[in-house]
Amino acid sequence: MSDKIDYSELIKNRRSIRAYDPDKVVAPELLKQILEAGILAPTAKNLQPGRFILVTDRKKLDEVCTAYGRDWLKNAPAILIVLGNHQDAWVRSYDGFNSLQIDLTIMMDHMILAAEAAGIATCWICAFDEKVLRQKLDIAEDEFICAMTPLGYPPEDYVKRQMPLRKTFEEMATILD
Repeated sequence: MSDKIDYSELIKNRRSIRAYDPDKVVAPELLKQILEAGILAPTAKNLQPGRFILVTDRKKLDEVCTAYGRDWLKNAPAILIVLGNHQDAWVRSYDGFNSLQIDLTIMMDHMILAAEAAGIATCWICAFDEKVLRQKLDIAEDEFICAMTPLGYPPEDYVKRQMPLRKTFEEMATILD
């Protein structure tokens, strides 16, 4: 990954990719850089309550894909799963709010943006069958599975779709000055 990245362009260019070339594997050093981005993500009180499962073994990938059921995922050369335990996360004292889901989401976002910076395609997936994923990856019942994403390269003829319609700045942002 380049040390100099135009962050604004990176965000504007990122898309959810739903087509992967199964013959183009992601280099192990790039996968490690992506995981390191998740490790560096900020978490409440720096408790770092998450962990990551990276699946690159073809047999295991096929098993993980049964938890989602979309054919396009079957071609991904790697799948990343982000999970953690509520007991490991910060809890706000006055109302019991647990930061796990926010912490895991920030970790996932860091890794997806690191992948984009390295030219690796992703697609944030939450619509998986949790029971199947737990069984296939031997994930304990007390762990919360936040999301998963394929990591790979789209086919040569793949065309990224345009940025979907976004709400306006005025609809999304309030500035009090």
